[in-house]
Amino acid sequence: MGIYLSTPKTDKFSEDGENDKLKFGLSSMQGWRASMEDAHSALLNLDNETSFFGVFDGHGGRVVAKFCAKYLHSQVLRSEAYSAGDLGTAVHRAFFRMDEMMRGQRGWRELSALGDKINKIGGMIEGLIWSPRGSDSNNGQDDWSFEEGPHSDFAGPTCGCTACVALIRNNQLFVANAGDSRCVISRAGQAYNLSRDHKPELEAERERIVKAGGFIHMGRINGSLNLTRAIGDMEFKQNKFLPPEKQIVTANPDINVVELCDDDDFLVLACDGIWDCMSSQQLVDFIHEHIQKESSLSAVCERVLDRCLAPSTIGGEGCDNMTMVLVQFKKPITQNKRADVGEQSAKGVEEAEINAAEENGS
Repeated sequence: MGIYLSTPKTDKFSEDGENDKLKFGLSSMQGWRASMEDAHSALLNLDNETSFFGVFDGHGGRVVAKFCAKYLHSQVLRSEAYSAGDLGTAVHRAFFRMDEMMRGQRGWRELSALGDKINKIGGMIEGLIWSPRGSDSNNGQDDWSFEEGPHSDFAGPTCGCTACVALIRNNQLFVANAGDSRCVISRAGQAYNLSRDHKPELEAERERIVKAGGFIHMGRINGSLNLTRAIGDMEFKQNKFLPPEKQIVTANPDINVVELCDDDDFLVLACDGIWDCMSSQQLVDFIHEHIQKESSLSAVCERVLDRCLAPSTIGGEGCDNMTMVLVQFKKPITQNKRADVGEQSAKGVEEAEINAAEENGS
């Protein structure tokens, strides 16, 4: 639910970019919501070999989504696993790192700086007074826990966000997801879900919630939250006898690794404001219909947002914030690829889709 405006805000933030391997376009729109709580990341060159894209759908406030858009990719890049070439472990660790970083004095200060104007001023003042040597330190990620001040015991934000990110390196795609944002790939026109919507009705999610001391009422955790994995939401992560991945709500992401092939058309990452209105295949079909007609990929995204926007708030669907990132693969993905490799990767994405969407019903 949420507070709706009398008329929707249809102004869009849109962006395009490309390098020698990929093109991307994105667009986001506040819509009927009273505030914009989505955020996104789009870095064609996380390093010389890797691109990073992400969508973050906030709930209860915008600051956690904005925090993830600002810091998650940098924590992936700084990971020892990333340096060793293990991108899956690097992004998995970065999701948990977001929760760690949002605690304590430094966490409070950073979130305040991303919040409303009053909190921004307070955060900046405390930064000048309490941050080490009066400024940010870049000596290492542990500096966050060393900062002291009046909010040193801050347990973290009660608001939160979903996170769905994709890293592309050469012909490998890594997808990490926590929450109900979604990543879909179009392979020869067929939509394959590369992430699973984490909802309370999933048996594995329900089992973890109950074991951690929570309950589900009317499809919501403890009667309030309608998704089971998220960054932030610290009130659901207070069981000191359980590790982070077993809390009522966890930031633990599903990781999918897919071998890309020449049949891959494009990749979509979007918040549930899109998926509430269109199935994965409907969106893929819509993009194929318009991608040659529009002058840019961001224009295609804008068409999708307009298509999903509800004419009124009566039905609920089409009234959410909307954010979509569209990534198009430049052909060919590989050179001199053997036919059997293409068959193996097709099987791989089908298996990933089965694992990710088995219980999605989409």
